[in-house]
Amino acid sequence: MLQQIADPVFIGATIDSGCESGSKVVRKAEPQERVGVLCSEDGRPSIVEYYEMTDEMIHSRKENGDLSYGFGVILNYLFRVDKLEEIVKESMPVHVVEKKVPYMDESGEFHKPQEPNAYKFETLVLDMVHMMGSCLPYEVVREKEFAPIKNREGIDSIASARELLKANGVTL
Repeated sequence: MLQQIADPVFIGATIDSGCESGSKVVRKAEPQERVGVLCSEDGRPSIVEYYEMTDEMIHSRKENGDLSYGFGVILNYLFRVDKLEEIVKESMPVHVVEKKVPYMDESGEFHKPQEPNAYKFETLVLDMVHMMGSCLPYEVVREKEFAPIKNREGIDSIASARELLKANGVTL
């Protein structure tokens, strides 16, 4: 809700850095926060999704006490056009995600499955980040640019996003 799209300072910093891409990040609020994290994998930029992280990764800390995987991505990226054109020529990996999809049977009875009964096939921007040679992690102030809506109530809900909008001077 608060992202600054086409932020000129972010654009300028990414260009000035010489990186092929840039990603806005915020410091994780807690180790278990459900956000993907920007890191390096085999010398390339990478994003590890929160559900792929091991307990060791989640709680790993640097010597100064900061989380080793402490910069959450907020899904605001910049890519050099020439690098995007190269990626288009390559095959993007397809991720298969098992899902529990409610359905209605032939007799009209509604079912909410307990086990996965469907697959979702998706390509992810995180793979594009990994295909880049470099990525500028551009830290932004969480309260100014990160108001996700992931939950019906509580943290990361419509209500919490509204409060952050109001705190940033948005009249609703």
